[in-house]
Amino acid sequence: MSVSARMSTEQKLTPMMQQYFEVKRTLPPGTLLLFRLGDFYEMFFEDAEIAARICGLTLTKRQEHPMAGLPHHAADNYVNKLLAAGKKVAICDQQEPAKPGKLVKRQLTRILSPGTTIAANQLDAARNHYLCALA
Repeated sequence: MSVSARMSTEQKLTPMMQQYFEVKRTLPPGTLLLFRLGDFYEMFFEDAEIAARICGLTLTKRQEHPMAGLPHHAADNYVNKLLAAGKKVAICDQQEPAKPGKLVKRQLTRILSPGTTIAANQLDAARNHYLCALA
């Protein structure tokens, strides 16, 4: 049984967790979702356990379910570690400022994989990086 199925049978999901699962369902299997909550990217369930192990993050719990967070300003360093470990990473960002009592609009902004790293801040300038294209 999937995490979202277990959650929906165990308890009513909060609007924020409903939003999280809406995004998570669209991702390829095995993709870790970094979900922006204010000044942090949060990961939940198996994603949190995997990222905590790879990146050395503290694993906490929310309603008895694993979660791990990282500061948004340091996300590039953590994403690099996840990519180096062979993981795909999806980033879901807030699209508007938070307002009390209102669910913040969020959108999937990037999906990164170890084979598609092209951002300058994710490449080691001290070594060669080769790209091949076939037509």
